Amino acid sequence: MLAVVTRLASPPEAGADWDKPPWREIPAEPLRNHMGAKPDHFPGTAVKIAYDQRAVYVIFRVEDRYVRSVAARHQDSVCKDSCVEFFFTPGSDLSTGYFNLEMNCGGTLLFHFHPGAAKGGIEIPGSDCDRIAKVHSLPRIIDPEIREPVTWTVGYALPIALLSRYCPVSTPGPQVLWRANFYKCADNTSHPHWLTWSPVDCPKPNFHLPESFGTLKFA
Repeated sequence: MLAVVTRLASPPEAGADWDKPPWREIPAEPLRNHMGAKPDHFPGTAVKIAYDQRAVYVIFRVEDRYVRSVAARHQDSVCKDSCVEFFFTPGSDLSTGYFNLEMNCGGTLLFHFHPGAAKGGIEIPGSDCDRIAKVHSLPRIIDPEIREPVTWTVGYALPIALLSRYCPVSTPGPQVLWRANFYKCADNTSHPHWLTWSPVDCPKPNFHLPESFGTLKFA
């Protein structure tokens, strides 16, 4: 899978508005693949990504049901809620390690770095998580789950300088390549599912497979 990352002249305005500039003009990348058996509930999920010299900007839109959000503190297990995830190596060499940035529909964040072939991850400290500007369209806590159809968005601005604290970074610019995958999950909802952008050949859901990452090409 290959996605082209749009360069912006100025940062997006605050807010998770999928249909307003500059997001309106940026192509969406749908998450059409799944891990495990095809789920009964397959929420329509798409992501848009852009950048400037300061940050990488990501926004997700999910046409969902059975939505839950109970993880209230950063670094809680947000994957158990209605959640979208961005796993990426900030360059083309997977051996340098990868980040997993996960956010539930209420805007709670889990952010780790996995260095090279080492097992386990390094938890990004709260002071660095606070440098990521975050937006979300739903309340922070949703319990019981919303069973009716609902469309929600989350987005964030990820400072490039923050990433360089943990590994070498290929600074975004024309023709620069990063490796990445995008995911949607909802482990502890009434209708769990594990969706992916780039296909992952693994019968048991496992997002920590960087060899299955697709490619981001910066324009």
